[in-house]
Order: sequence, then C-alpha cells, then structure tokens
Amino acid sequence: MRFRTYVEPPEPMRGLEVPPEVVEGLGGGARPPVTITVNGHTWTSRVAIMRGRHLLGLSNANRTAAGVAIGEEVEVEIQLDTVPRVAVEPADFTAALDADPAARAGYDRLTASQQREQVRAVESAKKPETRQRRIEKAIAALRG
Repeated sequence: MRFRTYVEPPEPMRGLEVPPEVVEGLGGGARPPVTITVNGHTWTSRVAIMRGRHLLGLSNANRTAAGVAIGEEVEVEIQLDTVPRVAVEPADFTAALDADPAARAGYDRLTASQQREQVRAVESAKKPETRQRRIEKAIAALRG
C-alpha cells in the first residue's frame, strides 16, 4: 500500500503518520508489524498508536538513509511483515538452554525482542569468562 505523509519533527512525536484506512487495509490488527520503504530505503518496524494516531517511527539513521528531512512530504510504501522475527541463538547459549528444560521453556515464552536482548547480552561479552557468566545469569533468570 502507498500513501503520502509528512516527516514529523522529533517533538512530541517523530515519525510518519499512517492513515487509519491503510492500517485497516493491512489486516494485521491495530499495531501490525510492517516493512516500510521511503525513497528506496527499506526497514521493518511496527505501527505505533500515540494520542489516537497511527505512526511509524523514523529514526535519524532511517531518515538519513532515506534522504528525507523534517517537514518534507514523502511517499511511503508499507506492507504487512509476515516474516517471523526470531533471535539466532549462539551455540553455547542454545546448549545451556537445552540442558535446562525450565530455562528453555522460559526463553521460548519470551517475545522476539526479549529473546534478541538475551542473545545480545551473551554475544556482546568480550571475554569468554564474561560470556559464560552472562549465560549462567540468563539461565538462572529464565528458570523463574
């Protein structure tokens, strides 16, 4: 679906307003996951609802990559994003989760964003001992 809108200033809400009929036409509910394209630049997000308006977040990085400025009218192409959003578990984290059924069940109940955060915490460790401590901490927390 395509529509035209203005790039809104950072305050009070930064982003692109989505007409309600476009959100309804996507068929993914009030806050659907979407793929957005502006000026050939594509990113994924979710439609937000703020103060009764449907909005797409527009970070500085995406605004720069799309080559648009605040106040500019732009054409937006939006599609329902049906690709499952999953975190790619590192092998050592997967092994630890699989060795503890309660932790695995806890991890599997997390949202995709929460799973990505768990993975990011493990993968951002610089030292092997830090990585191992983070895995142990995650397993303990996921057990409940």
